Amino acid sequence: MTSQNNTLKVGMIFISMIFFIFGFVTTFIISLSDPVKEAFNLTYTQAFLVNSAFFISYAIFSIPAGGFVKKIGYKNAIVAGLLFIAIAGFLFYPAIRIESYPFFLGAIFVLSIGVVLLQTAANPFVAVLGPAETASGRLNLTQALNSIATWIAPLLIVALILPAALPAAPVGDVLPVLSEVAKVQPADLLLPFILIGIIVFVIAIAVKLIKLPNLSQEGTGNYRTVFKYRHMILGAIAIFCYVGAEVGIGTAISSYIVLPGLGGGISRELAIKFVGLYWAGAMIGRFFGAISLSGIKKPKLRLTFALLVLVWAFIVGLVTLEYSVAKALTFLGFAVANYLLMQLGKGKTNVVLSIFAAIAALMAIISIFSAGKIALWTIVSIGLFNSVMFPNIFSLAIKGLDKSEVSLAAGIINTLIVGGAVIPLLMGLVSDRFGIQFSFVIPVICYLYILYYALWGSNISKPASA
Repeated sequence: MTSQNNTLKVGMIFISMIFFIFGFVTTFIISLSDPVKEAFNLTYTQAFLVNSAFFISYAIFSIPAGGFVKKIGYKNAIVAGLLFIAIAGFLFYPAIRIESYPFFLGAIFVLSIGVVLLQTAANPFVAVLGPAETASGRLNLTQALNSIATWIAPLLIVALILPAALPAAPVGDVLPVLSEVAKVQPADLLLPFILIGIIVFVIAIAVKLIKLPNLSQEGTGNYRTVFKYRHMILGAIAIFCYVGAEVGIGTAISSYIVLPGLGGGISRELAIKFVGLYWAGAMIGRFFGAISLSGIKKPKLRLTFALLVLVWAFIVGLVTLEYSVAKALTFLGFAVANYLLMQLGKGKTNVVLSIFAAIAALMAIISIFSAGKIALWTIVSIGLFNSVMFPNIFSLAIKGLDKSEVSLAAGIINTLIVGGAVIPLLMGLVSDRFGIQFSFVIPVICYLYILYYALWGSNISKPASA
């Protein structure tokens, strides 16, 4: 038993690293729309194609990836995914050097194939790595570690891509002051992708040498039987809505909150840091989800962990938002509300999901019809309530399936991650026509569907025949 537990621990440690990698890569791409818009002189719609090029691969490759994972095993599929990401990292060099936006989008597409493989292998691996009753807690924990990467990625964009402000010419004896920020050039985008290529390639080699738990996928399950689970199909649609809403909002935030009179007209650098805080909210909420949904029985232990997460939330807010104590305390207040609202779910995956979907919809509506600090904080804090949606929807969607069906179901569910390509593009079209604040109507619709799935659509259904 001890040997088996140690093997499971090794598996969780390893898979957490994989979640970190594809979390970083995904959010890095999502957060690029504003710098890419400037570097290639694009419209909102054209810039949001960055996300479409990334997420469209989920529609094309996820179902084949599910069969691929079942055939070669979780470990080999993960290694293959890492190699695709590494190769794509190097493809950005010629794309950026010749300043070709179509080539740039093509490199993003290749990179996304690797992420699809990682997603298709990693989520079911975590789900079947232990008891089904605590699958949501394990997924929340690994997704929380994934979210650490999503918090870091926008900060690295500020550090590695955005050029420094240009000094204004001095007047008399007055020292130069910082004026308008220099325009992003295509070459400014190059360094992060080269680093991604090198680092991920090294990790792929290392992973190949690691011994992982051998999780069985034997059984009679096939796509014909898997498609007969109604709650799985509705769950896949919920994933479409969740990813689309999360990515769409994450894409629009930096453009929205720099506008005077709407998000407050803050600087571009601070706007992208608020994007980092949006993704950090998902990290904080997922740590809360891991505590609340993992089966920890002792109330004092749960409370201790929760307090540690709240301290971490304050530190994250402080570091992210230029060491502003007032802003960090505001973020902490939303984090406290997030934890208290999660307790209303009493550890039930679908109830917590329904509460968070309703709150996210309400906050998006407030952002549409408000301005200034209210609009800024309500749209950014949606990240806290997005937090448990993916792991909770995924665990509800595969509940009751045979082990031989899980990786296949993961392929189907991941196909609908294409929502991350469709919803931001729709939001871009609405933004160009009616204004960016009105584009948040689309995420509201998405969250209302997730509310339906949590309360009714997630009821387990059995296939008519096996």
